[in-house]
Amino acid sequence: MVEPVPESVNFPLEEEKILNLWDVKDCFQECLKQSKNRPRYTFYDGPPFATGLPHYGHILAGTIKDIVTRFAHQSGFHVDRRFGWDCHGLPVEYEIDKTLGIKGPEDVAKMGIAEYNKQCRNIVMRYSNEWETSVKRMGRWIDFKNDYKTLYPWFMETVWWVFKQLYDKGLVYRGVKVMPYSTACNTPLSNFESNQNYKDVQDPSVIVNFPLIENEQISLIAWTTTPWTLPSNLALCVNPELLYVKVKGEEKQSKLLIFPGKVLKGKKYKPLFQYFVKLGEKGAFQVVVDNYVKEEEGTGVVHQAPYFGADDYRVCAEYNIIQRDQAPICPVDASGCFTSEVTDFAGQYVKDADKNIIKWLKENGRLINASTFKHNYPFCWRSDTPLIYKAVPSWFVRVEHMVQKLLDNNGKCYWVPEFVREKRFGNWLRDARDWAVSRNRYWGTPIPLWVSDDFEEVVCVGSMAELEELSGVKVTDLHRESIDNLTIPSRCGKGVLRRVTEVFDCWFESGSMPYAQVHYPFENRKEFEDTFPADFIAEGIDQTRGWFYTLLVLSTALFGKPPFKNVIVNGLVLASDGQKMSKRKKNYPDPTLIVQNYGADALRLYLINSPVVRAENLRFKEEGVRDVLKDVFLPWYNAYRFLVQNVQRLQKEEDIQFLYNESTAKQSDNIMDKWIQSFTQSLIQFFKAEMDAYRLYTVVPRLVKFVDMLTNWYVRTNRRRLKGESGTEDCLWALETLFSVLFSMCRLMAPFTPFITEMMYQNLRHLVDPASLEEKDTSSIHYLMLPQVRERLIDKRIERAVSQMQSVIELGRVIRDRKTLPVKYPLKEVVVIHQDPEALKDIQSLQKYILEELNVRQLTLSTDKDKYGIRLRAEPDHMVLGKRLKGAFKAVTASIKELSSEQLEAFQKTGSIVVDGHELHEEDLRLMYTFDQSSGSAAQYEAHSDAQGHLVPSDEITVYYRCQPEGEYLDSVIQAHKDFILATTKAPLLPFPVPKSASTIIEEKTQLKASDLELTIVKGSSAPLAPLNGPACSYVNVRVKVNNKQQEGVVLLENPRGDNRADFDKLKKACSSIFGTNDTQLRFFSGATELTGKADLHSLSGKTLSVTSGSPSLSPAPTTDALLCPYINLMLCNAQPAECQAGEVATLLLANPAGQNALDRSGLLSEAAKVFGLRGRRLRLYLDQDLTQVKSLDTKTLFVRVSPTTAEA
Repeated sequence: MVEPVPESVNFPLEEEKILNLWDVKDCFQECLKQSKNRPRYTFYDGPPFATGLPHYGHILAGTIKDIVTRFAHQSGFHVDRRFGWDCHGLPVEYEIDKTLGIKGPEDVAKMGIAEYNKQCRNIVMRYSNEWETSVKRMGRWIDFKNDYKTLYPWFMETVWWVFKQLYDKGLVYRGVKVMPYSTACNTPLSNFESNQNYKDVQDPSVIVNFPLIENEQISLIAWTTTPWTLPSNLALCVNPELLYVKVKGEEKQSKLLIFPGKVLKGKKYKPLFQYFVKLGEKGAFQVVVDNYVKEEEGTGVVHQAPYFGADDYRVCAEYNIIQRDQAPICPVDASGCFTSEVTDFAGQYVKDADKNIIKWLKENGRLINASTFKHNYPFCWRSDTPLIYKAVPSWFVRVEHMVQKLLDNNGKCYWVPEFVREKRFGNWLRDARDWAVSRNRYWGTPIPLWVSDDFEEVVCVGSMAELEELSGVKVTDLHRESIDNLTIPSRCGKGVLRRVTEVFDCWFESGSMPYAQVHYPFENRKEFEDTFPADFIAEGIDQTRGWFYTLLVLSTALFGKPPFKNVIVNGLVLASDGQKMSKRKKNYPDPTLIVQNYGADALRLYLINSPVVRAENLRFKEEGVRDVLKDVFLPWYNAYRFLVQNVQRLQKEEDIQFLYNESTAKQSDNIMDKWIQSFTQSLIQFFKAEMDAYRLYTVVPRLVKFVDMLTNWYVRTNRRRLKGESGTEDCLWALETLFSVLFSMCRLMAPFTPFITEMMYQNLRHLVDPASLEEKDTSSIHYLMLPQVRERLIDKRIERAVSQMQSVIELGRVIRDRKTLPVKYPLKEVVVIHQDPEALKDIQSLQKYILEELNVRQLTLSTDKDKYGIRLRAEPDHMVLGKRLKGAFKAVTASIKELSSEQLEAFQKTGSIVVDGHELHEEDLRLMYTFDQSSGSAAQYEAHSDAQGHLVPSDEITVYYRCQPEGEYLDSVIQAHKDFILATTKAPLLPFPVPKSASTIIEEKTQLKASDLELTIVKGSSAPLAPLNGPACSYVNVRVKVNNKQQEGVVLLENPRGDNRADFDKLKKACSSIFGTNDTQLRFFSGATELTGKADLHSLSGKTLSVTSGSPSLSPAPTTDALLCPYINLMLCNAQPAECQAGEVATLLLANPAGQNALDRSGLLSEAAKVFGLRGRRLRLYLDQDLTQVKSLDTKTLFVRVSPTTAEA
């Protein structure tokens, strides 16, 4: 039997009751049992680390996943949802190293790998209980009991199988590559890890002499920024074609000889240190030549430490100074400290040893100059310590050869939003590099390679059974402590093979999860192959360089197809001030407290009904969650309560047992019943189409709007019918209609708000005829399928008619408010004038509701404006016309006000009119209806039209007001109640004047209490735009000399400001594109210093770089602070950037290279749209915030305004 519904409700408390209900009934598992024979819908859950607590980013991604998988289940699919845990890797090890004070491999060796891994295993699931509690409290249904952990032996075994497939395809190789290396974590990092944490630092810069053996009075002079690499020096390199100068004395006043670098080839020099002096017998300590040396770099003589620089390694190998298969000359251990070979600095951390090395050089007469310089340097993303570049034997997976295949497979995936696929992810794929998958660590899946001492014999093991067969030992665990001691007999007479010491990068494990979570191919082979690729995944936009990437690389390499079909990418949740959420700053509310205060449903709906679902950023505001309760849940709850009250009243007073059966319910002939049924079926139709397209961001606003339609229109206008005041039969029709709509709405909203829908359903289900439901078990709303669209109930004419009625009622309410006439005072007549007779018929059909809602005695309909003295009048847009017409503005304004209603009606149709010789358009005039003062209607009637602002709750606005006369009663009321007004409108309230650059949404004048009140609502916040001095974005001038052709131009290092910041690779690509150098290898120099991938480009802003490919010229490029190309700054006035762009200030170059590719006005508009991510939108350019028209581009700043779309207009 249906239970009474209390007047007040505590949503968080009700959610706790629902959680208990789900636990008692084991609802999630019951769902899975019920759907086991349905078609499969595959979902992959990206594994988080449990070494930290869940935050809003996790809650957001989890909510998106829960909504989509619940929708899939309610659409007739079976959806396995298994939680995954990332258990291995640096995050875990770093915590242990901090706790136990472990500094390097020696400390691990002392305690033993078994004990170290035991400690790691103990903390892996440190916060797992908090995670499970948080996930369940948010209403997410996912299987924790049948989870997967990357430390499970069966998961690790599949990771081995994946690697063996790659190995057998020839995609695995061992390389000694100079790589970014974390000395704190004792491991090399991949290219995407090393780019995550750059900082500005001061580093040493030294110039050192190298006396020639043949004449120690003559020295070669070399420059380096890494003194710690000097003990490993094995050669000096010069450019064979460069001209070198032999000088006497430090001031270079005596030029003795000028000669090409090739003259120096083979000359021996005196080693700096004696540590590796024996290598001189094998060709070390000689001058070698290579074209990579450029004149702009230091002295033109480059010191070679082959195991600390990629070019050094290549050149020294070519000259046989080192052998690729020899033991590396790398006297730096895994912790970044010098080994015992470097006797003078043994045990010292390399960065700390710099000052001691410089001191040694000075004391031994080898130092010419020492200084420091500031640059941008990479730090370890996990330990926040400086990386060094070091040649480490690493295992790589080949990726570069399959870039096109990666792009092709990416093209087969459906991305929401779509631009992430082409732009952010696509750009990352185009630059893909071979992937370093090995880590010199302990707690991870060991790389399954057993090798001979010389690495010539390699066996790749792909399973535990294969390892047992080859080693003779049965294993049940695959961590290092269990298998490192196992050997495999050599088949080539090389004794025994031992496992390499490295473990997998944890990204390799998470990229393998589609296969490893089901132990493929050892188990579940058919099930996996039938459901791969996954139907759906979702994560944050930061995973374009993480999980999305590794999934695609491995699936492309293994199966030649993408790993998923559909993906939703969410943006970042920021603090309310737009900053990153920070525990240290405490700039965001605790998620647990938000759920305790407002409930999980409110937080879910707030997050999903925001820009963050379109991969944009959300500024989290607690009041936004509170407003979901106030504006959505409470009205919805009250409608549900009102239904139950009247069902119980019907039973008590009429002894009628209400029981709803959709198939036997009679069709009501009441127009409002038909309207809400039609509106509901249209919503179901829209809901299914948009959810099938994964567009959550279009669905939620419609659902929220539906709550308003149901509560503020249907229930409000039918209260008497629902109470039985119009007879029992009509009451039953109304109750059946309201029940039907609420029941459908609960099923639609169930994936989004699982708690409140379950709460209502547990009571409403007692009013449903069991025979009307297809499902056998109906004890939870989440067991029910989504309602089917009943197209026969859709009547667009009725929907249109009610929309017209709503407009009339809303306009009438505004007029009453304007005249301070409460609804309780009846009025004689409301007159509705409309040009469309069909619209008037629609309004006539709903006359009863209009009269009742507005409390008027008579509704008069007419198409004749003239009969009532209604005239059109025009007001000029002072902001636009004032600047454009200047001196003529006053006369034109007077003429505009004299325009007849007939002329303005023609203007409405054509969109243009000529006034005093000036052609005016829609944006120049504002039209409004008024009374002809001579008609007599002005004294009887008050007019208002249906102009609307089309705002949504998330729009940022500012309200401006003016009271005349100032200081009177109304003005004092506004001043006294500003806080209340702010709380209601959630927008700043400011006095006139309105800034001329403001984007006006709507303006209105009215009279209240003998005062004139003028209100203007504008888009955006009220903060003024700061003036710009010079280019808005950082830049470098570039002078290029390639193939005897000289050009000059500019590269912007960011655009918009603060966004799309360039690194060294992007600089190279930009120059290649701008100057048409194609595949030419370019070198970049700032003064005499060659830039490398470590260069801090933004510290060079305003400087001029020299770019060359061959032998550089002797004279460095002059530096300048002025751009070499004409430019223009752009300031976005009335819109937000889109397509993941963030900045609202940008710079465009009007020509680039200098004197070429000049931008005209249309080109400028096109480029402006691109830079702000507003392609497809119409832009207008102005000279200032007062919207002065642009006559030429000979200016430094333009203001960009975005014209409204048809939907917004």
